[in-house]
Amino acid sequence: MEQHELNRFYTELLQDIRSEQLSNEEGGSLEQLFTTHAIALLTEGGETADVRISFHESIIPRNRHKINAYAIADNYETLDLFVTVFKCTEKPSRIQKSDIDNAAKLLLSFLKKADNREYSSSLEESSEIFDFAHTLNASAELRENLVRINIYILTDGIYNGEIPSQKELNEIPVFFRVIGLNYLFNISEKEYVPIEIDFEEDGFEVPCIKADIDNPEYQSYLALIPGHALVSVYEQYGARLLEQNVRSFLQFTGKINKGIRNTILKEPHMFLAFNNGIAATADDLKLKKTEKGYLIESVKDLQIVNGGQTTASIYHTWKKDKADIKDIVIQVKLSIIKDKNNFSEIVSRIAEYANTQNKVSISDLSSNTPFHIELEKLSRNIWAPPVSGQSHQTRWFYERARGQYRNARSREGTTKTKLKAFDLKNPKKQLFTKEELAKFINTWNEVYQKDTLVIGPHIVVRGSQKNYAQFIMHNIPENLENKYFEETIAKAILFRTAEKLYGRKPSSIGDMRFITVPYALTLLSLKNRNSIDLNEIWKKQTIPDTLQDSIYNLMTQVEQFIKQNAPGALYGEWAKKEDCWIAVKENLNVV
Repeated sequence: MEQHELNRFYTELLQDIRSEQLSNEEGGSLEQLFTTHAIALLTEGGETADVRISFHESIIPRNRHKINAYAIADNYETLDLFVTVFKCTEKPSRIQKSDIDNAAKLLLSFLKKADNREYSSSLEESSEIFDFAHTLNASAELRENLVRINIYILTDGIYNGEIPSQKELNEIPVFFRVIGLNYLFNISEKEYVPIEIDFEEDGFEVPCIKADIDNPEYQSYLALIPGHALVSVYEQYGARLLEQNVRSFLQFTGKINKGIRNTILKEPHMFLAFNNGIAATADDLKLKKTEKGYLIESVKDLQIVNGGQTTASIYHTWKKDKADIKDIVIQVKLSIIKDKNNFSEIVSRIAEYANTQNKVSISDLSSNTPFHIELEKLSRNIWAPPVSGQSHQTRWFYERARGQYRNARSREGTTKTKLKAFDLKNPKKQLFTKEELAKFINTWNEVYQKDTLVIGPHIVVRGSQKNYAQFIMHNIPENLENKYFEETIAKAILFRTAEKLYGRKPSSIGDMRFITVPYALTLLSLKNRNSIDLNEIWKKQTIPDTLQDSIYNLMTQVEQFIKQNAPGALYGEWAKKEDCWIAVKENLNVV
């Protein structure tokens, strides 16, 4: 990587977060804005999901601890915790090992404290971290299912030193990763950074045979992977091993398949005969020839496209039941994709056909469907009315695929003047992704399929991947017209305005924005839709003050109701359930 490219990336990164700080009415900490930006890149790359930005720090001597953000996996299998080392220097700085070790120590200290019920009880309910600390020591699901903790140390500097060694907390392995400037640059320029596994270095023998076929798109292998090799890889990478669309589409739970568990515990020697194995893809692999045949030495960009539950079940049975898996062998059909230009498309199609038992195609989640392409066209051709006090019109830029905004900007903006002109027409605050689109639309209305509620705010709260999958399955229109796009933008303005109102100081509501905003807006729409003119919001590009007051008051009521009525005070968990939404709409009135 050229140093000037890294410097350019760093300069743009700082400019972005400083601009965001200036545009925020409350300002905001540069460290937290950097944290948000870094996590957004990691999320887009499929390395984490549904992260809550929640800063908490104690600088009291002998009681120092810190956390910047967290994510609890939907299956309660993993915790992703984030702590930031932010230097904000003129040029990228070199990060010392002592900085990294100290950050790791601060986050571990927080984790140990949060595991104590007295500590969580001592926190203010309005604290950003209260719900997480309370969930850590009160959630039965987390206690039962948690098998790994990932600690990400984020930094805006360059770090080439050692990563803190793996630790254990209450017998749960704790893995450390340092996400420095180089890594952020790589995942901002690429779709994601591939997983690379070296079986030989890790001491595993993976025999395989090569299929005798010759075509330009792929090469197939049949391999036998030892159980210990599979659980080792899964422990390191978790659900990241699942191809990203598969993870969204199958709404991966990681739950144990009882049949697989019984076979491992009672008849491990029969596992290969009873189990269908795994289908996977990869970018490349290295083979090693031995007297007995070929071994897979290493594999690059391994993605499981079918067999995620098999993998998770073996891992959980080994981890939770202390099962002996030395006799477990899993068959793997591995396809090496030769056609690099169509890599993503081929992987997605293999995944689709490997999961034919599901009623919705995995490819439906792709950004290349007609719905997304047509919405993108509308977003490039429809100009929003000028905001009061301005003479120029702007566009709401729909980023159908990652990087479109950046690419369009660099293509059109070859000089500072042209860049300024592009930014004026396409302000970054009006950029939105397909996951955000799903959030805006799904928040606006309930959708029933026969008697089953398939779209509601409790679905939005479950996170971007689950919400997006539900949106694609149940809430896209048959025909796209200008009116649909304009009303979508009105819903986006409602959602983003509600988020700002929620956190506006000195009257910020609390620590439940990701719950309260969708709940309040769906309630408002359900009970007061006739008085909300989406066309007028589109024309004015803003919400009337009276409606803003109504939204703020409703959010206050919703927050208070959920906190007072959540079983076991686990309001973050209750809000994901339909029972919570039913209780809210039956008990709260909209004025």
